Amino acid sequence: MNLLSKIEQWFVRLQQPQWRTRLMWLLVIGTMTAAALLPALASYTHLLYLLVLLVGLAGMMLVTQWPGLALSGILLGIYFVSYIGPGGVNAAILGVAGVTAFWLAEMVIRTHRLEIVEHRTARALLLFFASALLSFIAGQLPWHPLARHAPLAAQGGGLIISLLSGFAFLIMGNLVQNLRWLKWFTWLFLLIGVLYVAARLVPAVANVLRNYFAPGAFQGSLFFVWILVIPLSQALLNRDLHLVWRVALFGFVLSVLYISIIQAGSWKSGYIPPLVGATVVVLVALKKKAIYLLSLLAVAGYLLMRDAIASDEYSAFTRLEAWRIVSVLTLKNPVLGLGFGNYYFYTPLTDINGWRVNFSSHSQYIDLFAQTGILGMASFLWFFGEVAGLGWRLRSTAPQGFAHAYVIGALGGLAGTLVAGLFADWVVPFVYNIGMDGFRSSVLSWFFLGGLVVIYRITRQTRDAGR
Repeated sequence: MNLLSKIEQWFVRLQQPQWRTRLMWLLVIGTMTAAALLPALASYTHLLYLLVLLVGLAGMMLVTQWPGLALSGILLGIYFVSYIGPGGVNAAILGVAGVTAFWLAEMVIRTHRLEIVEHRTARALLLFFASALLSFIAGQLPWHPLARHAPLAAQGGGLIISLLSGFAFLIMGNLVQNLRWLKWFTWLFLLIGVLYVAARLVPAVANVLRNYFAPGAFQGSLFFVWILVIPLSQALLNRDLHLVWRVALFGFVLSVLYISIIQAGSWKSGYIPPLVGATVVVLVALKKKAIYLLSLLAVAGYLLMRDAIASDEYSAFTRLEAWRIVSVLTLKNPVLGLGFGNYYFYTPLTDINGWRVNFSSHSQYIDLFAQTGILGMASFLWFFGEVAGLGWRLRSTAPQGFAHAYVIGALGGLAGTLVAGLFADWVVPFVYNIGMDGFRSSVLSWFFLGGLVVIYRITRQTRDAGR
């Protein structure tokens, strides 16, 4: 018997109830052993390795038996695990990487083929992956010989973030096979949001929770996008929820708006993208009646953007100049870009407002063009276009209740995500701006949009069963 066959048998055994029990006992015994050995550990590093081993065993058991619970574990790690490794590696990165590796290994070894639920979004992602790999290779060439390259670790970090972002979408859509786990993931996220809002509004709560929250976990723009659109869509459209819960969700939405607009009103990434997302939710929910609001919303949007630009004219001017400079630098290799992180070291070749300094573009789209070129940008936009099309089709076919409300919320979240990309690299973090720790926030969009694939699977199974 060859090694591949042995590994395949191991995966099959993990699916059996008796092996589930054995894994649970292994975890319990391992934890007790670790507790007994703690006084004997010579350093913090040894303790960290032991904890990683135990978490790895627990994660393996979760992914094997309850993949939805494993994803919820990643969500908890985002907000409650403070670990930050070299270059900003954090619990979100490690969690997504581990679950992805297990998912791919299980498909290749146990089923001998790659099975992906929704092929249109997957094809766009595969092109995005390919473009990222090609751009990484192209980034090793001296496109601007007078400037040095980004360190290889930084380039690798940019590549990893790009790949893991797409894989977060895939593992949510392919590992979660029923609505129960998607509900669990969504309500857990809202519960975390409730704790955050309570900490922002009640100082006594903040004094307690700041000891448990991971530093910086709530600072990303996309956290505010999803913590607004998800409860809003459920409150508006989920008729299965009791009226009391729907009213409570509306109250929560108002609290989020108060925090993002009043408390943190100077941070435009914190309120403009969420407001755009909420607007899309309301318009799609109103259907034909939305036509009566379009003119009013157009005027409101114009006034909002005018005031936002007027209150920060210098920032707007410097961003436009940065976009021009980075775009000109990228013309050395417009198809594949300059590679991950390299343009940051090329920017001093041209002065910006009289200064020769390193700077980032503060735009997701300019970053993508500079790092992965036209191919990367096109595949990125193609993917989100396919996701938008999937959500638009599901709005009329998804089961009423939670699923229908989720689809509308995801469409709003998609709009907010794309607008957030105009303000900074919130969707695929740039290593020299938002940084790898920004993956804690950016991964939310990839996870929640992957939830559309879960609902697509359910509607397809229902349709096939009815034939």
